[in-house]
Amino acid sequence: MASALYHPGLGYYARGTRQIGRGGDFFTSVSVGPLFGGLLARRFLREWQTLGCPRRWRIIECGAHDGTLAADVHAALSLLDPLALKGLEYAIPEPLSELQEIQRLTLSAFTETVRFLQTPTDLADDPLPGIAFGNEVLDALPCHLVEWCGGRWLECRVGISADDRFIWQLGEIDDPELSSALVPLGQQFPVAYRTEIRTGYSSFLEPLVRSLDGGRMLWIDYGFARADYYHPQRSSGTLRTFSKHRAGEDPLEFPGETDITAHVDFTAVAEAAAGLGGRATEFRNQGAWLTEIAREWLLEQDGTPQPSLLRQFQTLTHPGQLGGSFHVIELSWKQPADIPNPTHLAHRLFGSA
Repeated sequence: MASALYHPGLGYYARGTRQIGRGGDFFTSVSVGPLFGGLLARRFLREWQTLGCPRRWRIIECGAHDGTLAADVHAALSLLDPLALKGLEYAIPEPLSELQEIQRLTLSAFTETVRFLQTPTDLADDPLPGIAFGNEVLDALPCHLVEWCGGRWLECRVGISADDRFIWQLGEIDDPELSSALVPLGQQFPVAYRTEIRTGYSSFLEPLVRSLDGGRMLWIDYGFARADYYHPQRSSGTLRTFSKHRAGEDPLEFPGETDITAHVDFTAVAEAAAGLGGRATEFRNQGAWLTEIAREWLLEQDGTPQPSLLRQFQTLTHPGQLGGSFHVIELSWKQPADIPNPTHLAHRLFGSA
């Protein structure tokens, strides 16, 4: 999966930026229009104020694609609070040179605030208060595929058939991290139950933690809490491919030519954050989360919002559209008293108080 998506010469995301939008392979909240970035800017600004309006602060956007969301956030911040924008370093870690070149073109008007780099580890020597976030990033992190066979888990590995095709081959699990990650799932599964496990959340978050001197992370993605994700009736998992807005079931069929994705176990994300000294403070669907953020914006419309913006808001928040498809998790560091309802949050993410 890592090679099929991120190989510098052959990977899906090294092919440019034509994957997203109506004419591409899939549709995201960024594709809806600039309102999504504008609402995120309001959430970021509120966090800046919570942090005490620091003179220097940082936003790290992971998976910035062509830079459109970063441009929308900048445009909104310039109107909402020029002082906050003046002290901002907007960092975009991007290992693929093809994508970074496109990002530089998109964000050429914001050279004073945007910093391009290969990896977030480059920021660790100068941590700043702020935010790390990503829209549809966690679902594209490589995952293991496992199958329940005769009372035990086996790993589905990629092999090569006699006629040189990629095929699945079941094998014993020899990865200690994967074995540990399977323990919380229990053993009540039907034969041939197949699902996905990610063991890389902690290693993904850790350099971001070191790059921030307190603050928050926001991750917006497809996914569930663990109890819903690994329900026995979800017997074929969530691993999918996307091409021209059509979902496929076989990620081995056209590697490098289609997107590969699997839903996010948000409980595992919260546990990874806890292991790094943070904690989950919000977990809700995108519709509810954006509606809360948009309260001031809606009041500012004075009952007469622009029709195009109203359509964008409805698409982003309606339960039957993107509002119900995505969930948002907020993770906090060095802010001990910011959980509004910890018992309810624990129940949603961990299935208990």
